[in-house]
Parts: sequence; C-alpha cells; structure tokens
Amino acid sequence: MRPLLRCVLLLGLLPASSPVWTQAPAAARMLSGELQGAPWRLDVPQHWNGDLVMLTHGYEPVGVPRTTPMTASDSTAPLLAAGYAVAQSAYASQGWAVADAITDNERLRQHVLTELKRVRHTWILGFSMGGAVTIASLERFPQHYAGGVSLCGANLAGEQIAADLLTTLLAFDYFFPKADGLPTAGLASREAAGLPQATLYQGIASALQRDPQHAAVIARQLQVSSDALPGTISLHALVLHELATRSGGMPVGNVGVVYSGFGDDAAFNAGVRRIDAVPSAQAQVRATLALTGRVKRPLVIQFNSNDPTIVPHMQTVYPQLAAQVGARPLPRVLPAVGEGHCDFSEVQVVQALKAARS
Repeated sequence: MRPLLRCVLLLGLLPASSPVWTQAPAAARMLSGELQGAPWRLDVPQHWNGDLVMLTHGYEPVGVPRTTPMTASDSTAPLLAAGYAVAQSAYASQGWAVADAITDNERLRQHVLTELKRVRHTWILGFSMGGAVTIASLERFPQHYAGGVSLCGANLAGEQIAADLLTTLLAFDYFFPKADGLPTAGLASREAAGLPQATLYQGIASALQRDPQHAAVIARQLQVSSDALPGTISLHALVLHELATRSGGMPVGNVGVVYSGFGDDAAFNAGVRRIDAVPSAQAQVRATLALTGRVKRPLVIQFNSNDPTIVPHMQTVYPQLAAQVGARPLPRVLPAVGEGHCDFSEVQVVQALKAARS
C-alpha cells in the first residue's frame, strides 16, 4: 500500500471558531478555520510575491485521523519559500472525494480573497486525486485562475476511472475465482466492499502468489510490476466501491465490452462476469466527475516513472482529449521524474508551477 499512502495527507479537524492569524514556520503567517465541514489553512510568506496557490491534496482513506489544526502538505514549505501564498482544504469528506473537493476548494478560494487582499494571480496545483480536482476546477472556473499543475494526477473522468477499475476487479475474479479469504462473489461484489483493506490486500497477494502465470497477465495489462500488483488491485477495489457508495450503485458496467490482452481473449470474454451499471449512479458520476478536455488556461502535467497507481495508459488520456476538442492552450506534459507515485522533490514542484507561468 506504499504507493497509496505516499500521497495521503494527515489533515486536521478544526473548530468552528473564528480564524486567527498565527505565526508559522519559515517566517510565514498562518490562518486556519472550517468552511461547511471542510478544514482549511492559509499560509503567507514574509516576502509574498502577490500570487496565491490553491493546493489540492490526494486521496485520503476514510477513517484516517485528522489533526488540529490542519497539517500543511509537504509541498507548502517550498511554495512559501518561492514567495507564494498557499491555501488548502482538507475537504469535507474523506475517500475518493473529487466532487466534494471541487466545491470545497472553490469555496475556500472565495473565502481567501476576503482574508488576503491584492492577490495578483491565483494558481491551482494538485497531486494524485487532487490532479483531477485541479483540472476540473480549471475547466469549470477558468475565470478565477491564471493556470494550474497536475502532478501524478488521476486525470480521468469518473466514469472512465470506474471502467478501468472494474476491469481490474473482474479480471482478478476471472483468473482467481473463490480465492481464500475473499468473497466467493468476487472483488466486484458488495461483500468485498465491506472487507477491511488489509484483508483485501492479503487475500489478493496470496492468490497472486499461488498462480504467478495469471498474475503476470494482469500485471502486463495493468502496466505495473508484479511486486506492485497486490497494492494496485486492492486500491482499485477500494476506490471503485467508494465511487459506488457515493453514487448510490455501480456507476459503470461492462455489458457488450470486448476485452483484449488477457491471453485467450475468446475464453476471457465468454467467461468474465458481466455487470450492468445502475443508471442513476452512472448519471451522477457523469454529471459530477466529468472532464471534457476543454481547458482554457495553461495546464502543466507531470508524472513519475514506474507509477503503479497512475499507469501509462491513464497518463495519456487527458492530453489526447484536450487535443481532440481543440483546447487552447494545449496541456504541456513535462518529462517524467522520480520513481513511483507522487515522488517529486521540492524543487520539482516549484519548477512545475513556474512552467505553468511561462
């Protein structure tokens, strides 16, 4: 689970009392509070350059404890050192909270402008799930931003993410039916949604270990290493079931989908479980988690090498979509750096933001 946890931020529940400026590290002022259930903080460096960065964090598993006051993300310090004010929301809910995060971030942006006068430009920068929040915010509120950066971002519409995750779970269920410690109905079942993540991970890892040949088929299709495969599959299960819970049912189906790349594709297509989407859930995901490609502000995208969470075929989706719809300017994709998921140095984070300005 290390790739997942690398982008998890331990954020704090804050009291509903009026925010008060306090002195923070690096000679910065810090203001914190809560907006409609979403803890937030604003840090301003001593030598502020007049620009504001809305910093959107990645996936935080449901139930992860939050601290008081909200803890700044690791990227706050280098952005402050570069002269930027940094505002960040913990979001009102945990889990795959993209829709909440878009709303909470916009509400915070509006509030920050009442606290911080004479903002020259506002930028948005997000990691992992926060990358999707960044792009959606640029699409929906272009008038409020000078540009944005998506780092190691899940830059796909909710329905497409759900389809990819469902394929993962159904492929596992096909090759590893009735695996020990897992529901007999499979990873895509409601029974799997109720299992603790550690139980899912252990059951998946044990099954994969007993049949390395079929494990290699899934790893090749997912574009991850065999070592990373248990964590990737268990993460896919976690996120898909959260999407289903939030939307009120399975938001995607595979009836009529023709799969390839799973060895004996005829046998796979004949034997893989077929699931119908719940129409209301599908409609909700399409409405709340849509990405159109129609970005109207400078957008910089950057990934890491060998990322087991945002794999290569996911990384190309948004730039291709933007090109198809004729977005101007087109997103700028920087060369990959680092290894794994969200492995960026402090210097690289600031450089990516500077690239959005150029």
